Amino acid sequence: MSNFPQTGSAACFKKMTASSLRVIVTGFIGHQRLLGGVAWDYLNVVLGFMRLGHDVYYIEDSGCWPYNDVDGPLRGDWTDWNPQPTVEHLSRVMSAFGLDGKWAYHFPPKSEWFGLSSIERNAIIDTADVLINVAGTLEKPWDYRTIKKLVYIDTDPVFCQIGAESGADSKIMKQRLDAHDVFFTLGECLSANDAIPNLEREWNTTKYPIVLDHWRGDSPSGDRFTTIMNWSSYETLTYQNERYGQKDVEFMKFIELPRKVFPSSLEVALYKPRMKSSRNFSIPVPLDILETSGWKVVDASEVCPDFQTYRRYIHQSKAEWSVAKGGYVVGKSGWFSCRSACYLAAGRPVVVQDTGFSKVLPAGEGVIGFRTFDEAEAGILEVEANYRRHAKAAEGIAEAYFDSDKVLNRLLEIAMDQ
Repeated sequence: MSNFPQTGSAACFKKMTASSLRVIVTGFIGHQRLLGGVAWDYLNVVLGFMRLGHDVYYIEDSGCWPYNDVDGPLRGDWTDWNPQPTVEHLSRVMSAFGLDGKWAYHFPPKSEWFGLSSIERNAIIDTADVLINVAGTLEKPWDYRTIKKLVYIDTDPVFCQIGAESGADSKIMKQRLDAHDVFFTLGECLSANDAIPNLEREWNTTKYPIVLDHWRGDSPSGDRFTTIMNWSSYETLTYQNERYGQKDVEFMKFIELPRKVFPSSLEVALYKPRMKSSRNFSIPVPLDILETSGWKVVDASEVCPDFQTYRRYIHQSKAEWSVAKGGYVVGKSGWFSCRSACYLAAGRPVVVQDTGFSKVLPAGEGVIGFRTFDEAEAGILEVEANYRRHAKAAEGIAEAYFDSDKVLNRLLEIAMDQ
């Protein structure tokens, strides 16, 4: 499995930009309007294709109903029946990056479209060269089959494959996958794990693209190791007697870490940390345990609710310390977080739980992987002792492995050849 630091060669760049492609990118920017990191999950892809000279459009057609995630349920109803907050948020984000007139949003409760007119949207779909379905956010990909190439990017490896094989929604997940032509996964080591079903598909590997110019900066680093996360996203999956859990399971293994690395400070920005339930699934965050163990806990919806504050929060951090979802770890997926890649691009080292990524990324400087408590402690102390060296290495790894020019050129080259 290649580390592909050279895939963004000048020859490759010229080949893919010789003629502009019409590219559609799907996402969740509007629906998850209080999650600044979610915006960047898709912005890095959209802006990355723009950098390469392509004609790029963003279409949000997820089928997910927006909900009142600010004040809780209104009269017991989680659905936000007013599309304006979502539409206004999406319009602001698109406008900030010069994408006015280049986006469309489908509001499921009333089947209304916003942004591009129906005539404009249909014309763009009919003439598009490739659709990039990031994280499988498109509800009905078969409605887009007039497009020459439909590309699926799996950002949730292990859970995607097991869910489609034996999950509660496996039938619809398989139907959605079947509508695509080419498949990519962030699980760069999945092929080496026979326990994870491949769904009889060829999974091309990729790293997440980061538009480096949007993350570089000369602001001084802060004094804390931080991360931004959900405590749990959905239920643990069980497959062939193996359990594939969420971050909550992994985090508790390192709950005493702040006491061991003091005076180093560890902070975690959690989404809705004091919320005990959601309309779907949630495990209560053990705030008392976290805080008495020395963790500083902040509300992510307050400190980084949009793309600007999310980026600022990372720049104001000293480095990242984080666990991964248990499923990524148990499944030996090789997954590496797009969030962690943003820390690297900002020149902030990361000390993160190893999912197998050390096989496809250089680890030891800039990126320090850990599996045990002792390794996590040692990683933090190493960054503290040699911070400038690790910060410089972080920038170098971002440039060599996550530069959107390199990652997306390679992705398009594979997609258009298959």
